[in-house]
Amino acid sequence: MTSRNLSRRAMLKTAGAGAVAAVAARGVAAGNVISAAIVGQKPIRISDIKATPLKTGTVIVQVFTDAGVVGIGECSPMNTAVVAGFVNTALRPLLVDQNPLGIDVLWNKMMFKTYKLGPQGAQPEAIAGVDIALWDILGKVTGQPIHMLLGGCYRDVVQLYASIGGGGDIQPERMVKRVEDALANGFKAVKIRMDWGPMRQDRDPGKDLEMYRQVKAAAGNGVLVGFDANNGYSVSTAIRQGRKFEELGIYHYEEPVAQFDYAGLAQVADALDVPVAAGEHEYTRWQFRDLILEGKIDIIQPDVVKCAGISECWKIAVLGSTFNKMFVPHQTQPTIGTVANIHICAALPNADRPQEYGGAKPELDEIFVEPPVVEKGMMRVPSKPGLGLEIVDAKLKKLAV
Repeated sequence: MTSRNLSRRAMLKTAGAGAVAAVAARGVAAGNVISAAIVGQKPIRISDIKATPLKTGTVIVQVFTDAGVVGIGECSPMNTAVVAGFVNTALRPLLVDQNPLGIDVLWNKMMFKTYKLGPQGAQPEAIAGVDIALWDILGKVTGQPIHMLLGGCYRDVVQLYASIGGGGDIQPERMVKRVEDALANGFKAVKIRMDWGPMRQDRDPGKDLEMYRQVKAAAGNGVLVGFDANNGYSVSTAIRQGRKFEELGIYHYEEPVAQFDYAGLAQVADALDVPVAAGEHEYTRWQFRDLILEGKIDIIQPDVVKCAGISECWKIAVLGSTFNKMFVPHQTQPTIGTVANIHICAALPNADRPQEYGGAKPELDEIFVEPPVVEKGMMRVPSKPGLGLEIVDAKLKKLAV
């Protein structure tokens, strides 16, 4: 072999490495993740995974790597001890020593190796925290915010709506005060939630209607007002209420009937002109397929900290777009969950409607170097790599249960 050949081969190797590194610097498409951060280096590996329940009723996930890059995620907090235990005992052993950049491979491993532990509830909620952290790592390795890894940014700022709950257990006047407080903070869209649940069906629809009427009057014509029955109506009541809400100019009508009653949901959607929304009780694209086809809803509402993370939430969004459905995710976690949701919405052309925001938790904000900021009902899409959030470890430990 001549020195000329050696020189040429070395040159090509260097050029190839430089080209891949340049691609990594610009970001990579979600379906074409490189297996190593830079050609010629040993692939990055997961060294540990830890889920930490906090006193705020939050579950934070950290995925550590041998390269020193740490990704953060969040799980739905329905039962913090159970979900954190699922991450630490069921998912961690599957992923340690794996390449964190192979997100789709790892997602399928987590889903189908633990599938019999339940694809509705703790299992996808636990996967969500890990998956979000993996996307955070990918962003940090490539130097790109997550929305760019998903394909780009359609909007730099996302409008939020104030999501205000507890309506079933309070009088209309108190709900009006809560809405007025949100409007005073600059929100131009609100949703009032009844939190009835299917076990309290048709408990007090007259009060619900009066509450909506008073809130709409207080908000005025320039404010969008939605209503969430939280699965609390029978089909006939839902239709009757919906027609009255339509007359009052409702923005969207959420979960009018029990979450398992797709046939009833379809009856409501067919009977009304107002957009009917559902999806916080569905956890995978397969369930959303059935919800769309059988429930005939207008707005899909996956929750990124429930539906197995950014990977699955993105697939649900794409599925919904093939049916021309509006995308307004459910989201009540104000830090990582909201920021992950903002990245997804920024990367979708059909996510122009206001997105859910349940209000800040100041104690939780303390664990972040720079917590998410909401100004006048708006959140700027993060531009830093990954989620754009960093955790202060000492403060996380202090807030841990």
